[in-house]
Amino acid sequence: MLVLGYVVAALLLAWFFQERPTTTVIFVRHADVDAGTTDPDPPLNARGRQRAELLADFLQSADVVGGVNNIYAAADKRTQETAAPLAKRLGLTPHIDDPHRIERLIHRILRDRSGDIVLVVSYADTIAPLIAELHGSKRVPPIADDDYDELYIVTSPNFGRVKTLRFHYPEPPPEAELPHAELSESDGGAR
Repeated sequence: MLVLGYVVAALLLAWFFQERPTTTVIFVRHADVDAGTTDPDPPLNARGRQRAELLADFLQSADVVGGVNNIYAAADKRTQETAAPLAKRLGLTPHIDDPHRIERLIHRILRDRSGDIVLVVSYADTIAPLIAELHGSKRVPPIADDDYDELYIVTSPNFGRVKTLRFHYPEPPPEAELPHAELSESDGGAR
């Protein structure tokens, strides 16, 4: 009878942990835009487009078994253009949401994307509060105006401790090394 009790307990524990998968959320700031632009919705510049491709390279195989299952971006060009290369490679359509509505966004991710790996492309001023809302690190340093390569991975298990990891993904080459066709329209293609 004691053995039967252990078997039932083991099955219940297995079910408990199977039904409560870990959700992994990857936060990145949008890629580079031209400094000092007066455009309220600026597109990525040439360096930003190249950085978005490097981000896609970095995250395309983020998990050995799977990969990014869902992508969230804000409604503006810079966040959507940052997400676009990875979304295209993975055959995903980004979900458009407002990262300034922090509680709502995190609630939606945890409710609708439980157990998934989710990329959130956001702004420098929303990443730390989004991570905090997931109960991740409260010590995320401020992101500088010219810092576009920060990447945070927050693992949020339904049971256990939330972990926050910080990475830097590769920098694109200096603008002088960019292919001629990738120069931004604002420079008129001049070298």
